[in-house]
Amino acid sequence: MSFLDRILGKPLATHEEEGQRVGVFAGIPMLGLDALASSAYGPEAALTLLIPLGAMSFNYITPIIGVILVLLIILYFSYRQTIAAYPDGGGSYTVAKENLGTKAGLLAAASLLLDYVLTVAVGISAGVGALVSAVPSLHSYTLSLCLLILVLIAVINLRGVRESGLAFALPTYVFIVSLFAVLIIGLYKTLVSGGHPVPLHALPLMPPATVGVTLWLLMRSFASGCTAMTGVEAVSNGVSAFANPGVKNAQKTLTAIVALLGLLLGGIAYLCRVYRIGAMNSEDAGYDSVISQLVSAIVGRGFFYYVTIGSVLAVLALSANTGFADFPRLCRLISQDNFLPHAFGNRGRRLVYSLGIIVLTVFSGALLIAFGGLTDRLIPLFAVGAFGAFTLSQAGMVQHWRRLGGKGAKTSLLINGLGCVATAVALVVVLAAKFFEGAWVTLALIPCVLWLFSRVKGHYDHVRLETSCQRPLDLSDLKPPVLVVPIKTWNTISEKALRFALKLSPDVMAIHISSDEAEAEHLQKQWKTFVVEPLEGTTLPQPHLMLVSSPYRRVFNPLFAYINELKIQYPDRLIAVIVPELVETKWYQYFLHNQRATALKAALLLKGGNRVVVINVPWYLSESRSVQNQEYNEKSELTKPNR
Repeated sequence: MSFLDRILGKPLATHEEEGQRVGVFAGIPMLGLDALASSAYGPEAALTLLIPLGAMSFNYITPIIGVILVLLIILYFSYRQTIAAYPDGGGSYTVAKENLGTKAGLLAAASLLLDYVLTVAVGISAGVGALVSAVPSLHSYTLSLCLLILVLIAVINLRGVRESGLAFALPTYVFIVSLFAVLIIGLYKTLVSGGHPVPLHALPLMPPATVGVTLWLLMRSFASGCTAMTGVEAVSNGVSAFANPGVKNAQKTLTAIVALLGLLLGGIAYLCRVYRIGAMNSEDAGYDSVISQLVSAIVGRGFFYYVTIGSVLAVLALSANTGFADFPRLCRLISQDNFLPHAFGNRGRRLVYSLGIIVLTVFSGALLIAFGGLTDRLIPLFAVGAFGAFTLSQAGMVQHWRRLGGKGAKTSLLINGLGCVATAVALVVVLAAKFFEGAWVTLALIPCVLWLFSRVKGHYDHVRLETSCQRPLDLSDLKPPVLVVPIKTWNTISEKALRFALKLSPDVMAIHISSDEAEAEHLQKQWKTFVVEPLEGTTLPQPHLMLVSSPYRRVFNPLFAYINELKIQYPDRLIAVIVPELVETKWYQYFLHNQRATALKAALLLKGGNRVVVINVPWYLSESRSVQNQEYNEKSELTKPNR
């Protein structure tokens, strides 16, 4: 088994795709981790903005989360309809493109792509934040831990869709069971104590209030808390990942995810108010996350605390998997419309879109490095892309039902219309509240992504127009090409190239470019002995040897100058450059040679033009040196002149 097989698993055949599809059990961890994990950092993001209110902050978290839950319910019904209407997946991009036009679809796609990159970065940074809360000594390793987890998730996703869903199932369900157990215990203690439970672990003192309550402050808190809704669209984007019946399995998965998320958000918000828990500055040395404070207050800091926080850490970090599940699929859809490189549509060894996974890893890693792996610094950039995509998707569904009509269309239109209005209002609030805190970065990046789409599309349109051929095969001027064979010295590699050239054309030009006169004279003698004399008396054409002096040791420029001369001399002929190349059979041998042939091929492809053809003649190093030397000596004896 090769090293790559050990890391990524054995390659899968195309017909094995059906076996890679998942059901509800694996679908929840694969596509729901982002949504579920946001219950751990969404309330904290809202409470962080309320820190200036001091001890009054936790009194406002319940109504803020309540508004978010109303939006969540609206989105749930909207995306259930999207899944049924578009069973092949595609989510916001497909819905907006087909119903609102290509520009709206690309705007939704740009928003979603940025959202997925942020999903990965925020999820991992929040997970590491939970770990640092439990083990404060790791605070200085925050960024390193973030990057390590990012690489691990990328490798798991490169192993395949099914593997990623099953790999994340255990931490996901441990998270659900343990956190719900904590919430149930907390609610029980609240009821028994008459609404005033005593924390089992001392909570940090809240700082004194520095400002009064304002609508603007509450709006900013709501905007940060809206990050708890990101990831809800993931199931509609990944319907194609579900086993048959795909639509029903996707809808069941969406129902389970939204129900779990709603209960977690509501329970956390309520118990934060009851236990009087507020947020802390994540850059402080004694930082303790809201979820850590809540768990320790309810069950103490014993074994169950570490199990729960461990599962929170795992789910927060692994919530990045939602981005890894949907980002490559979205890139594939966009590439099919020629707005991204076609390579995004190629499936890797494990039937996943490997390039999308790799690109997402690189961009998310760069974002984590730029922001030091801290959640608070990333949150302001978050939610803008998600709510932009939400709004366009709902508007597209409204148009879909208007065009489709029929029974039930009015009810469906009303649901999606309500979703469109609600998400649009939320988007305006998020933009207004977060613009100067970092949302402007997302707004600035979206036009950049749209510009990239247009450039890629323009290139593919240009290629299509230039390569389109509506005429019969042109049979005129079918003359053999003029062949140019660059030769460094006479050996088996150059001999093989020259033999191949003589089979193709009577006009063969060997060219030797060197600054060493002695080397050139030696080659000229070899040429006479090994090439000219064997060809005398035969009907084969005599190749010409051109010796070019290059006092400044340049090789490519003199070669291109010679090729340009041939273009003028043979205006109606193709110029074929045969590049002899030594091919190393062991990876470490690559570093022992200068790879000039590879550089020459690249230069010819870039600068040669349409009249220049590049032909590669490889010579593979044999396993046994003695065999290679014996063959070489035998050929030398056969070509040696009689004296």
